[in-house]
Amino acid sequence: MPYRVGLYTLGCKVSQYETEAVAEAFEEKGFVRTPFEEICDVYVVNTCTVTAESDRKSRQVIRRAKRKNPDAVVMVMGCYSQRAPEALLKLSGVSYVIGTEGKMRLPDKALALLKAKERVPEAALLPLEGAAFEPMTVKSAPRTRAYVKIEDGCECACTYCAISLARGGVRSKRADDVLAEVEGLCRGGTREVVLTGIETSSYGRDFEGYGLIDLLERFERESPIERIRLGSLSPEWLKKGVIDRLSRLSKITPHFHISVQSGSSSVLARMKRRYNRDMALESMLYLRERMPEVEYTADMMVGFPGETEEEFADTLDFARRVAFLSMHVFAYSQREGTPAAYYDNQVAEEIKRQRSEALIALAASLSEERRQRVIEQGAPLRVLFETCRDGVWRGHSDTFLEVEAPSSLDLHGQLCAVLPLSVKEGRIWGRLL
Repeated sequence: MPYRVGLYTLGCKVSQYETEAVAEAFEEKGFVRTPFEEICDVYVVNTCTVTAESDRKSRQVIRRAKRKNPDAVVMVMGCYSQRAPEALLKLSGVSYVIGTEGKMRLPDKALALLKAKERVPEAALLPLEGAAFEPMTVKSAPRTRAYVKIEDGCECACTYCAISLARGGVRSKRADDVLAEVEGLCRGGTREVVLTGIETSSYGRDFEGYGLIDLLERFERESPIERIRLGSLSPEWLKKGVIDRLSRLSKITPHFHISVQSGSSSVLARMKRRYNRDMALESMLYLRERMPEVEYTADMMVGFPGETEEEFADTLDFARRVAFLSMHVFAYSQREGTPAAYYDNQVAEEIKRQRSEALIALAASLSEERRQRVIEQGAPLRVLFETCRDGVWRGHSDTFLEVEAPSSLDLHGQLCAVLPLSVKEGRIWGRLL
C-alpha cells in the first residue's frame, strides 16, 4: 500500500507554489497526496514568519499533525523553520526541519525516515549565502489559475521585515525555464498564471540587463498563456518607462497588487522603503491614466513604531486617492532581529487595533464604490469562471472583481464576457453575453 502524504501551507503565494511543487515531487516517488486533516504517513508543514501570529499558527498546525497520527513523519519547511529550526525541533513529534532551500529533497528523506528503525530529529538547513534559484516546477494546476514562482529572496532590508533574513538574496528563474513551465501548464488547461516571488519586482536583478518587464514582453511575443497576473509589486518598480511598456501588453491583467505598507513618507523612511508617498501616488495615478480600467489591491501596515495620528491620516488619505479595490490590513508585529523591533515609541496594541479597524472600514467602503462604478459604466467584464454552486458560476474578471452569473453550461476554466448588473454580497452579479 503506498504511503500517504498531507501538506499544509501557511503564508504567501510563493509558499503555495512551493508546496504544490513539493507535493508533485512526492507523487513522483509513489506517495498518494491526501488531505492534511486525514491520517497520513507523512505530514509536511510549510511555515510562515511574517508575524508572531504566523509563528504561532505554524506551531499549532505541527501539533495538529502529530495528534492525527503519532507515528507519522512530521517534516517542517519554510520561513519560520529557517529562522527558528531549534525551536521547531523541540516540538514533540517533529522528525525533520529544513528551511527555505532544499525543499525538493523532502520526498527522499521521507522515504528514508519511514524505513528507519529509529528516527532522530534533525535540522538540515542549507546556507542561503550564494544560493542559486532552487529548481522546481509545477506541472499541473488544481485550479484554473496557477502560481508560478519566478524569483526568490529580497535585498530591500526593510526595518520591520524578517522575510529577507529567512530567504536570502535575490535569485531569479531563467526566462526560458519560466516560459517552458507556463507552456506546460497551458497544455493542461491553465488559462491564467500569477507570476510571483518574494520580491517580484526584483526579478532579473541577478541577471545582466534583464528585468521583469523584459520577461513580460517575451510572454507577449511567445507564450500561449491568455492572462498574466503579477504577484505583489513594490511601487518603485512602476516608473513611467516601465508603465508605458506595460500598458502595451495585452496579456497583462489590469490589476496590480502593490506592497504600499504606508501612505506616510516619514513612516516609509523609518521603514527604509525605497520610495515615498509622492512617488508611489504619482506612479499609480499615471498607470491609471495609461490603463483606465486598472484596479489596485494593496498591503497596508498600521502601528509602525512612532506612527502618529497625522501619519496614519496620511495613509487614510492615500488610500482614498488611489481608490483601492481591496486592502490587506495588518498591524505591525515586532520580529526578533529586525531593527524596528528595538525602536523607541512602539505603538500600543489598542491603538493598532483601532487603526486597523478604521482602515478596514475604509477599505470596505472603497470596495463598494469601485463595484458600483463598474455597474454604472456597464462595460462587459472578461471573467474566468472557476466554481459553480446551485447553477451559479463564480470567477474573477481581468481586474480581479469577483463575479457571479447563472448558467446551465459547464463554464469551468472558460473565459466569458459578462454584463454587470448589480452588486450582491460584495460580488458583481451579471449575465453571460
